[in-house]
Amino acid sequence: MELISDYMRDDKLRHMLNELTQKTFGFDFEGWVGGGYFEGDYIPYSLVCDGKIVSNVSANRMHFVQNGIPKDYIQIGTVMTDPDHRNQGLAAKLMRHVIAEYENDSDGIYLFGDLSAAGFYGKMGFKIENQYRYFVREGCFDRDKKEFFKAVKDMPEEVKEHYLELVRNSASYSSFEQINRYGLQMFYTADLDTVFYDEDMDRFIVLDEDGDTVLQSVLSEEKAALKDVIARITVSGNRLRLGFTPLEIDRDICLYEEYDGGEDYRLFYRGEGIGSIEKDKLYFPDLSHA
Repeated sequence: MELISDYMRDDKLRHMLNELTQKTFGFDFEGWVGGGYFEGDYIPYSLVCDGKIVSNVSANRMHFVQNGIPKDYIQIGTVMTDPDHRNQGLAAKLMRHVIAEYENDSDGIYLFGDLSAAGFYGKMGFKIENQYRYFVREGCFDRDKKEFFKAVKDMPEEVKEHYLELVRNSASYSSFEQINRYGLQMFYTADLDTVFYDEDMDRFIVLDEDGDTVLQSVLSEEKAALKDVIARITVSGNRLRLGFTPLEIDRDICLYEEYDGGEDYRLFYRGEGIGSIEKDKLYFPDLSHA
């Protein structure tokens, strides 16, 4: 078997990766790369056998400002092996390779993994920790208001371009902010289905439904009080959850609760910097999940 890596701009090799990701997870990277959203921070490490990729572990360079301190983390994602090649230790081989590649050149390594894989990640030296999710207090939002935020998908092209600019250069609304967020945020929002714009205040939000209404992102050139942004949002669910950790100055309108990943996943980590996530009551932004 041949080990290949960092090939996302090679059409032939990327198509091979897409074949496995479609089979395993039901998505591919073509639209993301073709749309110009890939910027080199997603690095696949793959094993090739008989002209196809049979196993993969990807490293994502993640640059955060964590309570005012720059942190360079590696997020591992798209861990997968073709069904015909499982139980051969291929993913473990790739995982050890990625850990060795980045462990001394980052502030920590983490991933979001299925509960069923806890034993596997434990053998790789990963620990489990919880995060904290933030919700807006009852009374700080209502459900009957004029819709100030309008769907960007129906707006002129210059508004869409303005959104792209602010994904790169927005004021910060989070005490745990991903700096190089452009690639991942556009992976989730390139279709603009969840992106809304308040023209009067020149602000964008990413708003989704996941049982609760989820405010995943706020983007503007100048920082606004979070309560003023929320006052102009129409909330359809019973609760308004934040998909990020708010700044300290905005936490008076928030409640928080410990979150272990529920039925979906657990946060696995290596490195003391990431070990402080739970202690500091932080939450990896929803739109930073690779």
